[in-house]
Amino acid sequence: MTTLAVTRGKAYFRLAKLDIVDYYLGVAVVWTLLAPASRFDASVLASVGVFLLGEVFVIAAMVALDDLTGYRDGSDITNYSPDDLRRKRYRKPLVAGTLNEDQVLRFAWATGVVGAALWLAAIAIAPHRPVWTVVLVVVTYVFSLQYSWGVKLSYHGFQEFFIAALGWALVLAPYGLASGEFTGFTLAQALLFGLGPLLFGVYSNTNDVDGDRRVGRPTVAALTSPRGNMFFVIAVSAAEFALILAVPALGGPWWFPFALSPTIVARIRQVWLGFARDDILRARMLGIRIHRLTVLTLVVVNLVVIT
Repeated sequence: MTTLAVTRGKAYFRLAKLDIVDYYLGVAVVWTLLAPASRFDASVLASVGVFLLGEVFVIAAMVALDDLTGYRDGSDITNYSPDDLRRKRYRKPLVAGTLNEDQVLRFAWATGVVGAALWLAAIAIAPHRPVWTVVLVVVTYVFSLQYSWGVKLSYHGFQEFFIAALGWALVLAPYGLASGEFTGFTLAQALLFGLGPLLFGVYSNTNDVDGDRRVGRPTVAALTSPRGNMFFVIAVSAAEFALILAVPALGGPWWFPFALSPTIVARIRQVWLGFARDDILRARMLGIRIHRLTVLTLVVVNLVVIT
């Protein structure tokens, strides 16, 4: 393999953000939410596995289009300035010059088509196909590709909601295909899962506020004052805490809030790091770790409770 091929391969890997696995972890939550008798059912494993593979392609298309739009409007060039050593320019192949616009666009459409085919296959082979699940899969696909392209949802004030809603859908959809059910406990875990990416995404938005304002991308950080943005982040963190406390009423065990106490404590530290210490990027990185800790905790709780 030539050096050029290796370099090009790394560029596509970074374009697809394949090292950011946080949305893909939802499948682990889904699998442990299933009844033990269903966890190793061949049709369940096949449909969930194909859905996960499709998810990788759909998200690759989504983030590639997001990078292309961010490059064209100049926000990524601003946010990934060579003078800011904390931001890794090589993670943005267009900004770094390792891919051109045509290559990124072809990659986005190719992965988008493959992702659609895989999700259709997952629906076709699933043991259950409730209407709400099929509709959710279709809506998730369409909105994912319209996040920064076409309609450009993230440029019309829906950015924060979409980040969370994508996580909710990526738990509820495969669970519906595998079980055909919709339970309060599953809904609670889907909501918690979706809040994870949001609660590191809002710190990214806080850091990227100058570039987003310049191109008119209306994130909460761009639309409000620093103080207003801080209160928004605190409010979302508090909503996560309230949801954790409410899980027993939604069908979870009484001790669920105690099991999630490490998440609660770490979330307080995240807010302190980001807004008391003004270390937004460290707070963002902590948010990624908190999300992964939360997923691990949910998996363990489910294995204990659902027997």
